Amino acid sequence: MRSIPYNTIKEKVKAAIMEAAFIAGEDLMAGFKRALEQEESPLGKEILNQLIENAEIARKERIPLCQDTGLAVFFVEMGDEVKVEGGLLPDALNEATKEAYGEAYLRKSACNPFTRKNTGDNTPAIIHYDIVKGDKLHITFCAKGGGSENMSRVTMLTPSDGKKGIEDFVVQRVWEAEANPCPPVIVGVGIGGTFERAALIAKKALLEPIGKKNPDPELAEMEERILKRINNLGIGPGGLGGRITALDVHVKMEPCHIASLPLAVNINCHSSRHAEIDF
Repeated sequence: MRSIPYNTIKEKVKAAIMEAAFIAGEDLMAGFKRALEQEESPLGKEILNQLIENAEIARKERIPLCQDTGLAVFFVEMGDEVKVEGGLLPDALNEATKEAYGEAYLRKSACNPFTRKNTGDNTPAIIHYDIVKGDKLHITFCAKGGGSENMSRVTMLTPSDGKKGIEDFVVQRVWEAEANPCPPVIVGVGIGGTFERAALIAKKALLEPIGKKNPDPELAEMEERILKRINNLGIGPGGLGGRITALDVHVKMEPCHIASLPLAVNINCHSSRHAEIDF
């Protein structure tokens, strides 16, 4: 059995949260530059140049990429031979969130759904767990903004809807979202499982690097078709028209019930903030 100190987890996660808020990933910056080469609209090109400049300023001055610094979402892969020494893992993640959002002056967005009273420290974090074999602990942090999350949807298609029904729904969702999720967006698609599982794997899909090809040839082809259709919608960067509405589409699929076809679309904004922490 391997023990990992509570404070070690808290401090490393806190640092990762702040880095994700300030520093755009290499895959995202490369995605912006590819989009700039492909964009045909002068206004679209200007928006992309502004996004690149914004990311450079955020990195240099250590200020947030976006004023909406998001809810804290964690995906935890915990080895069955790992234990946390000195406290509970959820407490470490919530304390890390509280301290990071406080010390870095990140906007606190967590509130009561009815009264809208802010919790004051951006907790509780949203935490998803997977138990895996081994003595490693892998944590992925994602800061999910409200504008893009609001444009996400889950639906239950019928098996006869098939691939075309899936692709039509995803493209229609992006079309209906228009400028609201701050394009150019990244689109996560979850197919299969159950109602709630489809939503979870759609969010996991957003963690895939921009530009990464799906290892499943069938899903890779689907991603390409959906991306092409989305980028033919004309929404463009900032929703002001142009060729590049989405930087990438990532699809994950799992088995489902014979009578159903669950489908989820989780849209991410152009900031696409996430970080991985290994112990």
